[in-house]
Amino acid sequence: MSEETKSLNFIEHIIEEDLVNGLTKDKLRFRFPPEPNGYLHIGHTKAIGISFGLGVRYNAPVNLRFDDTNPIKEEQEYVDAIKRDISWLGYQWENELYSSDYFQKLYDWAVLMIKDGLAYVDSQSSETMAEQKGTPTQVGTNSPFRDRSVDENLDLFQRMKAGEFEAGTHVLRAKIDMEDPNMLMRDPIMYRILYAHHHRTGDDWCIYPMYDWTHGESDYLEQISHSLCSLEFKPHRKLYNWFREHVYQYSKDDYPLPPKQREFARLNLSYTIMSKRKLLRLVEDGIVSGWDDPRMPTISGLRRRGYTPNSIRQFIERVGVAKRENIIDVSLLEFCIREDLNKTANRVMAVLDPVKVVITNYPEQKEEWLEAENNQEDESAGFRKVPFSREIYIEKEDFKEEAGNKFFRLKLGGEVRLKNAYIIKAESVVKETNGALKEIHCTYSEDTNRKVKGTLHWVSIQHAISAEVREYDRLFNDEAPDGHADKDFMEFINPNSLKLRTGYLEPSLADAKIGQQFQFQRLGYFNLDNDSKPGQLVFNKTVGLRDSWAKQTRTERSRSEQKPQNNNQNQQKQQQQQKRPAISVIQQLGKKYTNLPEEKQVKVKAEIQNLAKEVSYGELEPLFGTAVKKAGTRIAVMIALKVLINNGLNQNDSIAAFIAKAKDDKNAILVAEANEL
Repeated sequence: MSEETKSLNFIEHIIEEDLVNGLTKDKLRFRFPPEPNGYLHIGHTKAIGISFGLGVRYNAPVNLRFDDTNPIKEEQEYVDAIKRDISWLGYQWENELYSSDYFQKLYDWAVLMIKDGLAYVDSQSSETMAEQKGTPTQVGTNSPFRDRSVDENLDLFQRMKAGEFEAGTHVLRAKIDMEDPNMLMRDPIMYRILYAHHHRTGDDWCIYPMYDWTHGESDYLEQISHSLCSLEFKPHRKLYNWFREHVYQYSKDDYPLPPKQREFARLNLSYTIMSKRKLLRLVEDGIVSGWDDPRMPTISGLRRRGYTPNSIRQFIERVGVAKRENIIDVSLLEFCIREDLNKTANRVMAVLDPVKVVITNYPEQKEEWLEAENNQEDESAGFRKVPFSREIYIEKEDFKEEAGNKFFRLKLGGEVRLKNAYIIKAESVVKETNGALKEIHCTYSEDTNRKVKGTLHWVSIQHAISAEVREYDRLFNDEAPDGHADKDFMEFINPNSLKLRTGYLEPSLADAKIGQQFQFQRLGYFNLDNDSKPGQLVFNKTVGLRDSWAKQTRTERSRSEQKPQNNNQNQQKQQQQQKRPAISVIQQLGKKYTNLPEEKQVKVKAEIQNLAKEVSYGELEPLFGTAVKKAGTRIAVMIALKVLINNGLNQNDSIAAFIAKAKDDKNAILVAEANEL
């Protein structure tokens, strides 16, 4: 098997097998079929990336098809937003299509199915039909209208279309098997009466096809070769195939290629909800300002917050394509945007919680424009000029009157370097009448070659521009806000998800463009929000420079470990640990792995192997770059990687490089683990 074949995901393997078995490459065609009833969110990006990625790999067309079968929930606003988001991500569709384009064809096929005894009009209430459907362990009961004559069914169906009946009086059902173990096969509804204005067809129709009937037949009409959807649709595959096989008999001369449905694990993200219905509730209840609120997991919200198309595509690539559902830690998404912006965002200085510093030995009327590098990661970014004067702002937290030896910022009698400027020494302070700090008086030195441990960002007070700074945090403070059967997800809203500040920025930012991204040095990554106006700038915090949530979790864990625990407390701790992302637990177990006695290592290894079943390759791959000195973590990663490979993960260049490096390591345990692969 070639290296290229080894790196294929399971969907690509299916396609390659189809090509080997006679499907020609020119017949490959894919689609992304959103329902225009809400904005796209981060969960959709996986399906988008898979479909459009296959289009690129095989040089095959990818359709953008809107499955617009429910006029009550669908709006042109959502159509426009979806197109805008997909284009922003960098993908281009071959054809823009709509299921509503096929309403007449679907109706014609439904008539043929009635004539062949494969569909009938049912005149019962929805409640009665639901009762007759049975349960997963109890077979259903046939409708008393199941044996209506073909002529009667045709007459009723045509009159349904003509608008002669009230909504809810009749439906068209497929005649399959009310005793089928798959409840979706128990005479599913194909059409219902619905008097609602459609965003494309207007009032032309008053009967609308159901999703299961429309979706597969739209694939067939477009001659989609591989219909890809998330795992929740796996039970629907049997019905998809049933409809397809019968319709194929009607139109195989015109449409010779029957599509093949295959399912992949959808993207689930910690501290996030993906339900469009629940996201709509956040909007309607005023918890967020709209679908593009930077706290929302929508693509519009992520774009406004400062996420880049490249960071999202990298995230999807790291997550990979899997057959099994899992939850991806949101910190991986944050890692991807940090990694991208670190390379592309210019560095600037801004102070968000200021305290005044007076440099007493600097001339009062003097000002200098000092040279500052824009981005040390990008030589082409060049340099800019920043103003320096006698009075500057620094962050309040960067000063203490008294501090220990490990405080490397400014303290009385201590020295720090001002970024791109001079070294200053704190000589005295001025306080308000209530004792609050008002000013710090310092002296400066032009001898900048001396070594000092601390470096602070700052802004010149007389040159600084003010701006509103919106510091966003995660919208939910629970890892799985909609995962509690006994609680409403709204109970887990983070009350501190938005903090408003007035920031003082270096004057170069006065010319910033909407959406432009910056690193506020030592603070995080920010971008200019579209609420900005000339003289009234608004910046959004995209992400911090470090994973503060991981640090917070470690601190809480450390405190709990310092407390004496009885057996019951130990059990509670284990239960809490199980709720944490598996990848985080694996990292923690790895930290002490090399210091454990051999018998304890055996137990911990088994625990890591068990946790690895809940980890995706996308979560594991960033740890391949763990520092050499952290041998325990790399051992834990290697143990987990072996589990993933044994469960069908295909090796790629990153995996091969990680294993090769491990085999040359000085740690015998790591070498032994690597040699097993």
